[in-house]
Amino acid sequence: MGSVVSRSMEDGMSKNREFVKELNTIMVERQLHSQNQMRERLMAMQIARARELLNWLTAFYVIGVTSLSSAYRKTKKPGFLMPILPLTFVLAYQADLSYGTKLHRIRAEAEHIMQHETETLFLPCGVPTVSSIDLARQVETERQKLHPHMPAL
Repeated sequence: MGSVVSRSMEDGMSKNREFVKELNTIMVERQLHSQNQMRERLMAMQIARARELLNWLTAFYVIGVTSLSSAYRKTKKPGFLMPILPLTFVLAYQADLSYGTKLHRIRAEAEHIMQHETETLFLPCGVPTVSSIDLARQVETERQKLHPHMPAL
């Protein structure tokens, strides 16, 4: 009779472990999807920001080129045309970032770095551990006790 009870308890425990494991899997998947959605939203904001900056740079470029060209026509000094070259590069860079393939090239380079140059991605002093975080927290607490007038870091 004792073995029947223990067997049913083991079955219940194994079902419980499986249920907890499934819940943990669902929780991790939800966290990953949430982080990915936040990353996508941040990227969309950065692209929108780049496009807005392109509008302003285009207006500045048109005004600058127009005024520099008219100054050249009046004075016939080629020095007035010199700023047009760097302004053209700035505008072309921003246009490529906003509407061109620059983001695709950046992503491809990032993938190359992650696959072939992983040593450049290592954090200084390695990944923080729970003990290093607790130690830093304790040091900060002690510092606050010794110097309460100093702001927290």
